[in-house]
Amino acid sequence: MKLSGKTALVTGSTSGIGLGIARVLAEAGADILLNGFGDPAAALAEVGRFGTRVRHHPADLGDVAQLEALFGFAQREFGGVDILVNNAGIQHVAPVDEFPVERWDAIIAVNLSAVFHCTRLALPGMRARGWGRIVNVASVHGQVGSVGKAAYVAAKHGVIGLTKVVGLETATTAITCNAICPGWVLTPLVQKQIDDRAAAGVDPQQAQHDLLAEKQPSLAFVTPEHLGELTLFLCSEAGSQVRGAAWNVDGGWLAQ
Repeated sequence: MKLSGKTALVTGSTSGIGLGIARVLAEAGADILLNGFGDPAAALAEVGRFGTRVRHHPADLGDVAQLEALFGFAQREFGGVDILVNNAGIQHVAPVDEFPVERWDAIIAVNLSAVFHCTRLALPGMRARGWGRIVNVASVHGQVGSVGKAAYVAAKHGVIGLTKVVGLETATTAITCNAICPGWVLTPLVQKQIDDRAAAGVDPQQAQHDLLAEKQPSLAFVTPEHLGELTLFLCSEAGSQVRGAAWNVDGGWLAQ
């Protein structure tokens, strides 16, 4: 699969899953617009080594005006967005009756509302060019719940619902919209959960094993490269009739 001549915007792509997806798409020939609060220089260097055009924009996805500025930048620099990967996400863990209201609002804004806004801003250009791919990085938590993760679970359920609607609204076009649902990926968000267990006196290796064993039968982490290769497939002609799907990449989590 070659993506020469296509531009991909990957949100939350200065580290973790987003950086892994951006790297795979760049290797396939796509120009890349990175976004995120991590070290842009390192991300630009890593993705830029494949020889495609790579830029970074620091938009805060919780701010609609900054999202609109991000798409204005994409239009000026690349002529628009052909592939949109909605990946950025934040997390907070607390019981519902103790969940800070400001954290709920922030998680819904970044994990769900930003997916809507990026999609509405990307679709007109995709329709005009007659081709597009939207890949939403949801989660197994878009299909099951976990204690303490009310905002994250609610947002990811919403992302899968939005994916289905956009998949239907673009069904007769060459634009597709799908969701990827990872299980445990060793991102900074997941590493923090391991560190919290270790801080409570559990050996770090045991803490990692226990985290996986509770949910993920493979006892192995999903990697950003797994998700990047699946994204690449969804961008291909072979993926052109995958529409409105929620594709599990979870080591067997949801098979239980």
